[in-house]
Amino acid sequence: MKALFDQVSEYCSKIVTESYSTSFSLATRMLSNSIRQDIYNIYGFVRFADEIVDSFHGFDKETLLNRFQNDLDNALKDKVSLNPILNAFQKTVHQHRIDRELIDAFMKSMRWDLHKTTYLTQEEYKEYIYGSADVVGLMCLKVFVGGDEKMYTELKPSAMSLGSAFQKVNFLRDLKADIDGLNRSYFPNVDIHKFDDESKRKIIAEIEEDFNRGLEGIFQLPPTAKFGVYTAYKYYLRLLIKLKKTPPMKIKSARVRVPNYQKMDVLARSFVRYQLNIL
Repeated sequence: MKALFDQVSEYCSKIVTESYSTSFSLATRMLSNSIRQDIYNIYGFVRFADEIVDSFHGFDKETLLNRFQNDLDNALKDKVSLNPILNAFQKTVHQHRIDRELIDAFMKSMRWDLHKTTYLTQEEYKEYIYGSADVVGLMCLKVFVGGDEKMYTELKPSAMSLGSAFQKVNFLRDLKADIDGLNRSYFPNVDIHKFDDESKRKIIAEIEEDFNRGLEGIFQLPPTAKFGVYTAYKYYLRLLIKLKKTPPMKIKSARVRVPNYQKMDVLARSFVRYQLNIL
């Protein structure tokens, strides 16, 4: 039964989300049930592509990414795939009319990760972040607005800013892993080997600007999405605050984390604000 296969496919996307990201899966559970599965489907797709370029050491990553791209193209064309993650993703793409340009931009950034190790100009940096993060926010926004193109257009800048903020926080948090494990440096005009308080200050100021622009859009989201997105925002803001308090040398030597009890505190505080209708 095709319906059963689709159900299994979507369950796989949910398992991927819960297995790879406790924070994102927690925020996703705060979304309305009517849109939650579609966000799992988007996350499953972007996570699998990202894992190919970041984790499959000892394998021919380019061949695997090419194969994934081919399977993706066929899934979008045929509206079915034997890869359950792509099968679930294509369903969401067609149901919510997600633009192919967003998907192609994402895959372009993933392909850059195969060979590109430094981003020397603001133009390259912005293009990578657009493809790796902003478009993911826009895919999710397509789901959140439920076909309201006017709302999508109005909230598009905020969604992109929020995606940028999340990605830049990840870059700062993963500084050691990116340099030592993947030989990558994303921040332009920053010598990671001489990473100091001034370098960190400039990066954090940039992230805070993105967060401020992103927050404006969160308040305008439909009720089905607002609480979940606000929870994700507050979690990443908590992580940024912790990074702000962490000396540059420590950021370079260890991955900064938000403990689970603090994540639950973020959830509780966000829920209170939501219940009091002050989001």
